Amino acid sequence: MSDRPVPQPSIDRMTPFSGHPIVVGVVPGQAALVALTAVDWAHTAGSPAVYFAFADTARYTVEEHPDGSVHHAPIDPDAVDHAWHDTEAVLRTQLARALRGSTVPWELRYLAGRPDRALTHLARAVDAAVIVVGTRAPGGGARVREFFEGSVAVHLAHHQHRPVLTVPLSVVDWKELRAPWAG
Repeated sequence: MSDRPVPQPSIDRMTPFSGHPIVVGVVPGQAALVALTAVDWAHTAGSPAVYFAFADTARYTVEEHPDGSVHHAPIDPDAVDHAWHDTEAVLRTQLARALRGSTVPWELRYLAGRPDRALTHLARAVDAAVIVVGTRAPGGGARVREFFEGSVAVHLAHHQHRPVLTVPLSVVDWKELRAPWAG
């Protein structure tokens, strides 16, 4: 354990929204609402760019570069190393389609490892004002995965000092929520 204190959020660590980029966590097949919300925020706040980022959990970071990009490799040394190119291409197509007509400059960064840590590194590297993520995908599998891995938005909110904007992608009517013990 380190004896060094963890830097805490404070007024002197606040990054102004105006003139600073936005980092956005994206996944293949995600609703365009996340990207469009981030670009609208960037346009309104006068952000110079939006950095969309996907963190591939089947890969690990070999080297982090000062611009927030990373050199990565597969966790499984026997894995086909070209599969990530397909995912990157899908994401580029997805974003280009969603952002058609947008005037805000954007880039896609393919990262590796835990999404919260990867997004934090990128946000630090580009001096982002905010990190934008979508809520989890609906369905039981996503709930189980979130139970064991935790929410990316919650991890971000607890482990770095930038604001986190969470875009709801699926909501549940309060009336439909029932306690497990309620008949």
